[in-house]
Amino acid sequence: MIQEKDNTVIIKSSKFMYVWGFLATVGFLAACIFLIIHGLKFNSKYSLIYLGGGIILTPIYLYLTLWTLPGLMPGKVLFKIFPGEKGTVHTKKDMVLINNIRDINLVRNPLNLINDIVIETFHDKKIKIRTYNLLGDLDYELIVDQYIYPYMTENAKKVWDRKVNLERLRDVARYERKETKFD
Repeated sequence: MIQEKDNTVIIKSSKFMYVWGFLATVGFLAACIFLIIHGLKFNSKYSLIYLGGGIILTPIYLYLTLWTLPGLMPGKVLFKIFPGEKGTVHTKKDMVLINNIRDINLVRNPLNLINDIVIETFHDKKIKIRTYNLLGDLDYELIVDQYIYPYMTENAKKVWDRKVNLERLRDVARYERKETKFD
């Protein structure tokens, strides 16, 4: 998931999350088709429920599957972090200086139900990093706290400290924040 190469931190998803994402989207779509097929056989008193459920849920899961498919390419890089005093966060389309980050959030898009990392800068620019739900909440907090937090401005650090639960990170992920900077 996190690869460190030549002062670059590459954020990808774990194989477990690829499998989970595939099963959650394509699996539910296959289940809806299964319901429609068995509902059309009319060999059970629940056939109309199968047929109705399959017809109603198929467009929903087809929509979610189409939104999620770009993220299911193996080896997909979600974003890169170049830590340091002049560090940057690179996405496929944008780049932002770490010391220019005012706020960083993990936000669920209500239209496609995919989590996005939203970075707000001091220049009132918003950068969205699509995670395709391949990056969990805990992983997101670890990445930000370990690689971005040390190089943020003091005000941005205060905002992040209000959001992150360091006790949960310590208990669940066995992570302790280091007070020293990298480099």
